[in-house]
Amino acid sequence: MLKKLRRKFVAIAMISISIVLIAIVGTINIANYISTNNSLDARLELIAGNGGTFPDLSVKEQDMLDDTRESQVSGTEESTEKTALQEPPSGTGNVKPPEGMRQEDLNRHGISPESQFDTRYFTVTLSSAGDVEKIDTGKIATISSKTAAEYASELWTDGTYGGGKSGFTDNFKYMTVDKDGSTMYIFLNCQRELSTIKAYIWASIGISMLGLIVVFLMIYFFSGKILKPVSESYEKQKRFITDASHEIKTPLTIIDANTEVIEMMEGENEWTKSTRKQVARLTSLTEKLVFLSRMDEESTKLMMSEFSLSDAVLDTAEPFKAVAQAKYKKLEINVDEGISYVGDEKNIRQLISILLDNAMKYSESSISITLKTSGRNRMITVWNTVDESANIKKGRQDILFERFYRADPSHNSKTGGFGIGLSAAYAIVRAHKGRISAWSEDGRSIEFMIVL
Repeated sequence: MLKKLRRKFVAIAMISISIVLIAIVGTINIANYISTNNSLDARLELIAGNGGTFPDLSVKEQDMLDDTRESQVSGTEESTEKTALQEPPSGTGNVKPPEGMRQEDLNRHGISPESQFDTRYFTVTLSSAGDVEKIDTGKIATISSKTAAEYASELWTDGTYGGGKSGFTDNFKYMTVDKDGSTMYIFLNCQRELSTIKAYIWASIGISMLGLIVVFLMIYFFSGKILKPVSESYEKQKRFITDASHEIKTPLTIIDANTEVIEMMEGENEWTKSTRKQVARLTSLTEKLVFLSRMDEESTKLMMSEFSLSDAVLDTAEPFKAVAQAKYKKLEINVDEGISYVGDEKNIRQLISILLDNAMKYSESSISITLKTSGRNRMITVWNTVDESANIKKGRQDILFERFYRADPSHNSKTGGFGIGLSAAYAIVRAHKGRISAWSEDGRSIEFMIVL
């Protein structure tokens, strides 16, 4: 049990840390992608606003001193020529950034006077009919005019024409510009940016995985120290239950023997009957407590063997028919033949007995037990009606498997139970790596489903 608790603690901690780490790394990578994409868009808009060429953003200052004129007029005249935007090689003059783009925007996206020398792009202009009108591959060396035309024609065929459209194709980001009825495609080489994004993603994943491994080792190591007080308390609890059961058994045996002697000497009466009944109840309680304590220990070894599950269910359920008739209840048994199982036969029989005994105590009239197969699983279903005083609600009733839980505490005196029978059933199923659940369809009946 403690090993399971430790595994759950480590699992929950790792899942929580993983979720937070994934959120952080994902947010950083998404922000990096958005920033890179915005920078690419800014370059495309700058090229589009300059008619398909990257503008010359350099600033040149030239101081000219005319020594001859200085000697003639006996003075000095300084002439300075400043140009904020110089005519680019393509011949486009008076270049200005696109409308709405300021110098601060250029700086924010990393666009500087040097950007015109490291920006690789080409443009293709298609007519309204899709015919190539102009191709400019002067700013890229790896793309020929034929390849450039193929890129543009592919986008045209896909319906990407007209102004204001953009996207990615291979290692290029494109933008379309409406130009006098024609469509100009601007392709910007972003292989370097995409490679950087991919490298950043893989680096962040690798570092995150390494960090998770380190965190896992630390959590696993310190979880033992954190759960040590719980472990000590649990061991003391098991020792107390075991010791107490042995201490109680002795006086119970003496009381039972003395009661038997009194009955032999004076005959049976209501007092001796009551005494023997209470002795039997306490004996059953101590045995179940010890059984639960042993089942909680992961070192407990079950006597695993292959046996007929069909026979085990039938043999265990048949004696309850007489009990049902005596209490004016109906027990229906539906068991498929030939179903075998590898497990602890004694515990499985005890499991069936616990569920049927519970059904006998709380059933209002009808009880049924069913055994069938579903694929590789064996399914045992115990269904019974319940009266309104049982306080059963609609839906899942897995809380019934908690120790000492009673849906209606007043039933203690009526049924003679302690609320640990279903806990024992749960422990048996879990020890066999199976599943058990409780479900109420209408609040007037309950179904226990076991999957082995």
